[in-house]
Amino acid sequence: SVARASVIFYTMPVWLALAGHFILPGERLTPMKCLGLACAVVGVAWAILDRSGPAGEASLTGDLLALAGSLSWAGIALCARATPFREVRPELQMFYQVLISAPVLLFASLFFGPLIRELEPAHFLGLGFQIVIVVSAGFIIWMWLLSVYPAANVASFSFLSPVLGVLLGWALLGETIGISILGALCCVGVGIVLVNRPTRDQVPQKV
Repeated sequence: SVARASVIFYTMPVWLALAGHFILPGERLTPMKCLGLACAVVGVAWAILDRSGPAGEASLTGDLLALAGSLSWAGIALCARATPFREVRPELQMFYQVLISAPVLLFASLFFGPLIRELEPAHFLGLGFQIVIVVSAGFIIWMWLLSVYPAANVASFSFLSPVLGVLLGWALLGETIGISILGALCCVGVGIVLVNRPTRDQVPQKV
C-alpha cells in the first residue's frame, strides 16, 4: 500500500545519519541519536513484518524494494556531500543522475510488460508534474540544500512525506490505516526527530 511504502521508504534520514557518522566529519551519532536510530529500525521492522494487509505475504517484495530505495537515496545524498561530486552545481548533479538512470530504467521496463500501455491524460499530467515540479525544482533545491547544511538536518524534512503518504493513501485511494501502520509511523517519526535533534555543544558549521 501507499501508506506502508511511505513509512519504509522515508526512513532515509536515519540511514543517512548512520552512514554520516562514519563518513561525514562533524556529523557524529550521540546516545540520543542512537536511540532515535533504534526507534526508526523498530518502526521499519514493524511495518515489514506486519502481513495483515490485503496483499498478505506477497507485499514482502514491495517492502524490501521500498527499503532498498531508501538506502539508495541515502547513498545519493552521501555522494552529494562526501565525494568531489559536491563541487558540481545542483542542476548538473540532477542532470547526470537522470542521464544515467533513464536508459537503465527504460531497458528494465522491457521485462515488466509492454513499453507503451493504455495512456490517459492523467498519465501525461503525472509525468509533467514529475518532470517540472519534482525533478526540475524539488530535487535541485534538495541538492543545493545538501551542499549548504548538514545532511542529516536537511533529510529530516522528508519525514513530512510519509505522513502525507499515509493520509493521501487513505483520502484518495481508500486505504485502511491499521494500528500497525500508525505504530510504525510513530516509531519512525520519533526516530527521525531524535536522530536530527541538535546537541547542546553542537557548533554551527561554516559554509
